[in-house]
Amino acid sequence: MKKVIITGATGMVGSIVLQHCLQSDEIETVVSVVRRASHIKHRKLREIEHNDFLNYEVIKNVFKGIDIAYFCIGAYTGAVPDAKFKEITVDYTKAFVNALKSESPQARFCFLSGAGADRTEKSRTSFARYKGMAENFMANSGLEFYSFRPAYIYPVKKRKEPNLMYTISRSLYPMIKLFGTNASIKSTELGAAMFKVGLVGAEKSFLENAAILKVLQ
Repeated sequence: MKKVIITGATGMVGSIVLQHCLQSDEIETVVSVVRRASHIKHRKLREIEHNDFLNYEVIKNVFKGIDIAYFCIGAYTGAVPDAKFKEITVDYTKAFVNALKSESPQARFCFLSGAGADRTEKSRTSFARYKGMAENFMANSGLEFYSFRPAYIYPVKKRKEPNLMYTISRSLYPMIKLFGTNASIKSTELGAAMFKVGLVGAEKSFLENAAILKVLQ
């Protein structure tokens, strides 16, 4: 039986990963680190309210004995100032990885990245550059890690789209699908794939959109 820790469990993808964990007979305990209580009640779920995602020292005990970690925190480009965007994308990841490595160095770490993540850290696009920085830190951490790089994520559950680009993409999804397995993925598919890789691992550490979909075959 596995013990899981997850961040971003109230988000589009993280909430799906959480549900898979709660429904799985292979998962005994799920620790969800959140800013605000979700009010989800389940015998497996231990929800920890924590406001400082740059420092986990006061709750480091919850990282003990972890088998699988799912890091699903993220921000949409343009939603916050660039400095904050970098903090959320890079610094939050570093703090979480350091806490996990300190208390559960044997854990398997699953990270929600994105298509175009640039590990040269030279991209002019903030999203690509910062995701690349986070991936590089993971790659040097010594943890067993898997980075998921989805293309357009189609939200199966209807939501208020974060910006105009996502509003347009949602309406064009039937056409986007025609471009094949590298172009898009459903939120339910991504969540299911992340959950599965957390349990059994994968052949590659970096999974592009088509490779993520292949996990489910």
